[in-house]
Amino acid sequence: MRIYFNKIIFNIIFNFFIFLFLIIGIQNSTNKTKVNLIFNETINLPVGFIIGSSFIFGSIAGSFLNINIFSKNRSKN
Repeated sequence: MRIYFNKIIFNIIFNFFIFLFLIIGIQNSTNKTKVNLIFNETINLPVGFIIGSSFIFGSIAGSFLNINIFSKNRSKN
């Protein structure tokens, strides 16, 4: 169980630093657009920030899914 916890913490810290570099690097971006949600729109955001942040949050969600699958397989054996 400790190994899974260490993997989650490492992944969150790693993705946080990538997100920090994304914020620092995107400051001079001029290409901005709105994201259409179901009920309203967001503010104008740089396209690179939208793509980068969705990749980072998908990476975090994927790591939780990956650990959940491994723990279920280990409990069956």
